Amino acid sequence: MLQGRITASVGLNVAKLQDEVCRHLASILVDNAPAKWLQQQDLTFLVGEEERAEEEAFEDGLVAERLKEDVLEQKGRLQRPVAKDVQPPDPDIIRVLRGHQQPITCLVISPDDKFIFSAAKDCSIIKWEVESGKRLCVVPRGKKGTEEQQAGHTAHILCMAISSDGKYLATGDRNKLIMIWEAATCKHLYKFTGHRDAVSGLSFQKGTHQLYSASHDRSVKVWNVAENAYIETLFGHQDVITGLDSLSRECCVTSGGRDGTVRIWKIPEESQLVFYGHQGSIDCIQLINEEHMVSGADDGSVALWGLTKKKPLAVVRQAHGTHGSHSLQQPYWISAVAALLNSDLVATGSHSANVKLWKSGEGFRKLEPLFDIPVVGFVNSLKFSAAGDFLVAGLGQEHRLGRWWRIKEAKNSICIIPLKRKAGVADSS
Repeated sequence: MLQGRITASVGLNVAKLQDEVCRHLASILVDNAPAKWLQQQDLTFLVGEEERAEEEAFEDGLVAERLKEDVLEQKGRLQRPVAKDVQPPDPDIIRVLRGHQQPITCLVISPDDKFIFSAAKDCSIIKWEVESGKRLCVVPRGKKGTEEQQAGHTAHILCMAISSDGKYLATGDRNKLIMIWEAATCKHLYKFTGHRDAVSGLSFQKGTHQLYSASHDRSVKVWNVAENAYIETLFGHQDVITGLDSLSRECCVTSGGRDGTVRIWKIPEESQLVFYGHQGSIDCIQLINEEHMVSGADDGSVALWGLTKKKPLAVVRQAHGTHGSHSLQQPYWISAVAALLNSDLVATGSHSANVKLWKSGEGFRKLEPLFDIPVVGFVNSLKFSAAGDFLVAGLGQEHRLGRWWRIKEAKNSICIIPLKRKAGVADSS
């Protein structure tokens, strides 16, 4: 035991001695080093400190910017400036997917941007893989009179929605039916009945399985898809409802056709806000963030709205121009609108042989044209990918809601339009 203590004591003394020797040698080296060498060491140290300070400041700036964006997003006011960096796509790299026999009426993109679901007047549903363009699943038309025995729509599908977790797909048709599907397998789960006319709009509340539906019966209904349950019905529109959208808040927005109103439905309060601005039938609507939205009408106008004002913040009349003879000129109807979530990028469609991209000004008080993308046919549906790197258009020979015109040279198809940013611009979405 004594021997162990002596060994430990000797070890400590040796270590102490080594430390003192090292310090002494270091001081000798510094005392005898050339002044130039010492200056270089000081400069190297200072440069290193400056670089570290710059890196920390840069990281702090990124964090501060991200926090600012998070706060704006929570308030529903985020508007990322991405439009100025989007470049017109080469028409040769626009991919065309064909599978439906009749005009495409609606489409959605899966939350991970890997799949597209489309539906048409032929009553079929197709699931596409974005990367390969392959058809992964086809739900064919059902037989009339057998709706209770088998899956499949027997009337024109007018609208569809996918839940934010990618689990459920909902589709609505002219036969008053809402069908719920398992998105991964296209397996039919159940039907919702209750509307008294065509189902024209569907949207899931983000982060939930609560589904909102709109109909030509002028009502909005609320459903819980996970529990296969009806919740409530809301009334207010004076004409058929043509479109519906929602985000994370427990509310939805609708376009009311010829009653000339856009409405915001606050579900918990069972109240609504009414907005006026278009002169024609308001046929399509989409939220840009929780506080702003874009709508299109058959008078050719596109409008930007804010929740705090009953009139549009900005309106573009005859957004896609006019057609017809000089004495019978009329504007191209706006048949589809889309907005890249929480950004300043908007897209509109008509049957004017192009999809138009727009930049919404600061505070959504202006709508400036960016460029046109050539397409042939009625643009019946438009959707941006979540990352904003492509836009999908659903095309048809006819308008999704009727047969007022027919464009024979058009193909009933899905167009995947790549959206490239200027070189050196990072994707902030």
